[in-house]
Amino acid sequence: MRDVIVLHGLWVSGLVMTPLASRLAAEGFRCHLFRYAGRGHPMTVNTDRLLRFAHALGPAHFVGHSLGGLVILEALGEAPGTAAGKIVLLGAPAAGSFSGRRFAAHRFGRWLLGRSESLWRERGASRWSRPEPLGVIAGTMPLGLGRAFGRLPGPNDGVVCVEETTVEGMRDRIVLPVSHSAMILSARVAAQTAEFLRQGRFRRDADL
Repeated sequence: MRDVIVLHGLWVSGLVMTPLASRLAAEGFRCHLFRYAGRGHPMTVNTDRLLRFAHALGPAHFVGHSLGGLVILEALGEAPGTAAGKIVLLGAPAAGSFSGRRFAAHRFGRWLLGRSESLWRERGASRWSRPEPLGVIAGTMPLGLGRAFGRLPGPNDGVVCVEETTVEGMRDRIVLPVSHSAMILSARVAAQTAEFLRQGRFRRDADL
């Protein structure tokens, strides 16, 4: 399977995923950027659109950064009949986000989060019950807007804590020294993503 549906995060357009998509293309994958309105539309609108997009394309892998990973989890979770390959989440706050909750405590922060605000609240880890392998990449370079109101608890990428990326039933998770926003620009993240899409596992040797 060569097709990959790639989803961006909050506050950005799908074009920001071009560097990652280009690196995956160099690895032999055919990428399709899916654009959605993270703060302007509720989750149900975005998941419905993603499912229509996926059905029109046919079987594909899925890669989602931050909020885009949550859209993937929700969409595929509610449509078990949708054909999918492997799934990779990049810094996705599957168990909620401490930094998001701090933003939501302020009026301007709630405006910034928009219709996505409820998705950043604290909750138990998401559960992946589909048979397709799901991999998670988390970061530990604490540089990002999530630290605007102070430090975050535990290892984090500046927006999302490593523990918040936990998905029950995930096949594998790798933690890399990269910040939240830099994930989509990192050659190492792209290489690990391609490795999981091919093998269903991340590599932990010095070559990646």
